[in-house]
Amino acid sequence: MSTTIALISKLPVTQQKMWIQKFEAILPNEKFALASDIDDDLKAGIEIAIVADPDLEVVKFFSKLKWVHSLWAGVENLIEIAKQQKFDIVRLIDPELANAMSEAVLTWVLYLHRKIPTYVTQQQHKIWQQHAYTAASQCKVGLLGLGELGKASAHRLTSNGFEVLGWSQSEKILSSIKSYHGKKGLVEMLEQCQILICLLPLTKSTYGLVNKNLLSHLPQGASLINFSRGGIVNTEDLLSELDSKRLYHAVLDVFEQEPLPTDSKIWSNKRISILPHIAAATNPESAAQIIANNISNFRNKGSVDEFIDLDRGY
Repeated sequence: MSTTIALISKLPVTQQKMWIQKFEAILPNEKFALASDIDDDLKAGIEIAIVADPDLEVVKFFSKLKWVHSLWAGVENLIEIAKQQKFDIVRLIDPELANAMSEAVLTWVLYLHRKIPTYVTQQQHKIWQQHAYTAASQCKVGLLGLGELGKASAHRLTSNGFEVLGWSQSEKILSSIKSYHGKKGLVEMLEQCQILICLLPLTKSTYGLVNKNLLSHLPQGASLINFSRGGIVNTEDLLSELDSKRLYHAVLDVFEQEPLPTDSKIWSNKRISILPHIAAATNPESAAQIIANNISNFRNKGSVDEFIDLDRGY
């Protein structure tokens, strides 16, 4: 078996080499290589890989992988091949990533809460009209997903005066927010939310979860923020709710096809704010250190502490 650690990615080569340099600086005794620089015969002997938007056809050549570490929090594209090739996946859990996400959550919650889309439209039509101010404490924000990103976002929002509700598939108890779980809890939470934020992982159970039925439980004039994965939101159902003016606005950072095609009708919808998947980017310095620590732990103990559950998808 080769001790080389492969970086499998479709990122530009310059970015891949940047990551390699960071890993080599932290772990000088380890050997790192780009997948494209490894002979096919040697790929079959590699046990550890770091992945970032990997080509799954390339991953298949690494048939003896024991585990891979993702440079991102999301790993849904790796689940099926991990099951087939019987390797484990470690996703990135980074306080810096959670901090960046919570910052984006607060930014866009304030954008919606202070009715910025309305004022943007008024400027376009040269309308001078003030709208009543509502205190943050009077705005209930719902979080779908209470993992590391959800917990950090909940803390950021409550620190800024918002009342935060949270939902997860299984019961979780967090200080300072009221949490719900299960189907009944989901409906109970939705009926209270002026702003709903999706931070769930994309799995078989969450694909298309935010559909007409779910959105119908939100109060009149509520808004949606999707910072998770595009497949969780049924776009046609969302457009229907926006076009009927039952929902006020949607902020979408993720889409099933990225980049969003130029002919998509979403671009021209005035009730949607489009972001190019920028809510929370991986911090190279902190991420490289976390991944290096996990590799060191594996070398020392023969195991890594936290693999994802391949059946649950997170």
